[in-house]
Amino acid sequence: MSPPAALVDRVDHTMVITINRPEVSNAVNAAVSQIVGDALEEADQDPQVRAVVLTGAGDRAFCAGVALAAVARRDRVTAQDRGTWNFAGYVNHFISKPTIAAVNGVALGGGLELVLASDLAVSVESARFALPEVTRGIITAGGEAFRIVERLPCKAGMHLLLTGEVIDAAPRYCTD
Repeated sequence: MSPPAALVDRVDHTMVITINRPEVSNAVNAAVSQIVGDALEEADQDPQVRAVVLTGAGDRAFCAGVALAAVARRDRVTAQDRGTWNFAGYVNHFISKPTIAAVNGVALGGGLELVLASDLAVSVESARFALPEVTRGIITAGGEAFRIVERLPCKAGMHLLLTGEVIDAAPRYCTD
């Protein structure tokens, strides 16, 4: 029996959701999407939960985006009958509690989208962020482009969108 694709824990008044697929850099598949989406529903309905933290298992990756093996097999990667939740059961799953991305490693493609969809983000110094799909001529698979211009300083967002290069967590861009 394989471990659950995501773990849900409570720490005081905080729900902590951990994408639990470190062997594939916490890439998102249908099981992750379902567990994360269901946990957000539970958090939204529970008056004891005051905030939700999303993170990744291990110290190598927060989330490397969509599970490409699942996409290649044409498997569903969204939650069953919950397409409106969007990527990872999280991106368009709006709840009344603040969401925090705790970035503990790389956040690539859809992983960066999870960070951008969160209300707040904190990261370790070694965190890395990128949209590698743009180096292959794909203009972001999800809503990253819209969130980047809304959530990041213009120069940082444009650097990610136009180059596909990896940037680290160190601040270096002037704000607009």
